[in-house]
Amino acid sequence: MTSSWQFWALGAAGFAAMTAVLAKVGVQGVNSDLATMIRTAVVLVMAAGIVAVSGQFEGLGMIAPRTWLFLGLSGLATGASWLCYFRALQLGPVSAVAPVDKLSVVLVAVFGALFLGERLPPLAWLGIVMILVGILIVLWST
Repeated sequence: MTSSWQFWALGAAGFAAMTAVLAKVGVQGVNSDLATMIRTAVVLVMAAGIVAVSGQFEGLGMIAPRTWLFLGLSGLATGASWLCYFRALQLGPVSAVAPVDKLSVVLVAVFGALFLGERLPPLAWLGIVMILVGILIVLWST
């Protein structure tokens, strides 16, 4: 089971839901940028611990420059996303902010098709459109 992408994707969704609720409580009474920095530091320590315990630091020197570039750009995008997310959590209800944040699901499907040549079947695109409609309803009703 732990070798299936579905298992890990469901885990990510569950932890993301917990993250939203915990962050909403944690961002109260503190600058959202500072809160993002604290969260990022915790993630860094946790990830470094996992890599250290599993002995994966050995491969660090083997990483190609292109990989460094794209992981670095991904890190910048993550940082920007988290800064925006924490500011939105500070200003709005978590029950609206988190679903709107999931517009990323729609954008990933579109970007995957446009830039990576990925193809989804029509039924999957119907699901993506339904997600978009749900997000628009949340946006317009709050």
